[in-house]
Amino acid sequence: MKETNVALYRKYRPQKFSDVIEQDHIIKVLEGSIKLGNISHAYIFSGSRGTGKTTVARIFADAIGCTSNDLYEIDAASNRGIDDIRELRESVSTLPLESPYKVYILDEVHMLSKDAFNALLKTLEEPPKHVIFILATTENHKIPETVISRCQTFIFKKPSIKVLKKVIIDTAKQEGYLIDNTGAELMAILGDGSFRDALGILDKVISSNSKKKISIEDIELVTGAPRENIVNDFVVAINSGDKIKGLRAVSQAKENNVDMKIYLKLILAKLRYVLILKNAKEMENQIMKEVSEEDFVFLKHTAEAKDSKINSATLLEMLNVYDLLGKSYIEELPLELAVIKLTE
Repeated sequence: MKETNVALYRKYRPQKFSDVIEQDHIIKVLEGSIKLGNISHAYIFSGSRGTGKTTVARIFADAIGCTSNDLYEIDAASNRGIDDIRELRESVSTLPLESPYKVYILDEVHMLSKDAFNALLKTLEEPPKHVIFILATTENHKIPETVISRCQTFIFKKPSIKVLKKVIIDTAKQEGYLIDNTGAELMAILGDGSFRDALGILDKVISSNSKKKISIEDIELVTGAPRENIVNDFVVAINSGDKIKGLRAVSQAKENNVDMKIYLKLILAKLRYVLILKNAKEMENQIMKEVSEEDFVFLKHTAEAKDSKINSATLLEMLNVYDLLGKSYIEELPLELAVIKLTE
C-alpha cells in the first residue's frame, strides 16, 4: 500500500523550471525574459492535455515573485460567460496584496463564450501594469485571432513514448516499485502523450498491487489492455493478408473484454514502427531504444517479411477506424471491417 493518498501526478509535479521535461524550447525563453525583465502582459500556453501547461504557468508565476495570495486560477469551462469576465475585469484593477504582479491563469480558455472573449479582449488591450494573464488551452484554433495577436504564444510538445517510459520507471522506483521496460512501454503508450495520464495509470496499478515488482500481467489486468500476442496476431494478419487470423484476433480481444480503443492504440503503435522500419532503416537504433528487445525482433521481422502489406494507406485506414470506435452499435465491428478491407 502507498503511504500517501496524493495522486502521483500531483506528488511529482515539477516545482521549478529545471524540473520540467521536454519543454526546453519554452523554458529557455521564459527564463530569459525573466532575467532580462522583458515580461509580457499575456501568454497563451497551448498543447494537448497533461503536457504541463498549468504547471509551467504556476512555476512562471512563482519565478516572478507572485505568491499564492496573488495567483488566481480560473476554470474557463465553468466560468465562461460575460458576467464572469466582467468580475475578472473588476478584480484586475486592484493592486496585488503582497507581490509585484497579480497572475491570472485561465485554464481551458477556448471554452469562453464569444461575448466573454470580447470582454476579455478589452482587458488584454489595456491591462494594468501589475497584471499578467496566462491563457491555457488544448484547442488553440478556437481562440479568436484578436486575442492571439495580443499574447505571446507557446506550444507545448507531447512527450515521446521513450520519455514517458523513463518517467514511469523513475516514479515507480521512487515509490518503491520495479517495472520492466515492457510494462513501462505499455503504460507509456496508454498514456497517449500525457504525463498526467501516464502517471494516473501507474497510480492505478500501484494502488491495486501488493507486490513490489509489477508484471506486464498486472498492468494488463488493471488497464484492460490486451495480451501482446493478440496485438501481434492482428499486425501479422494485416501484414500477410490473412483475413481469418485478423478476425480471430479481434474476436479474442472481445472475448477477453479488452477495451477496443486501447487495443487499437497498441496496434497503431506497432504498425507505425513497422512502417518506419520499412521506409527509414537509419531509424532502427532509435526504435530499438523505445521498445523491448523481444518486440524489436518482432517488428523488424514483420517489416522485412516478403510481400509485406503494411503501408501508409494501412495506417490511414486504422486511424479512420479509431474515430469510429465508440460510435458503433457493435463495438468490434469497425475493426472487423478494417480487417476485411485491408486483407482483400
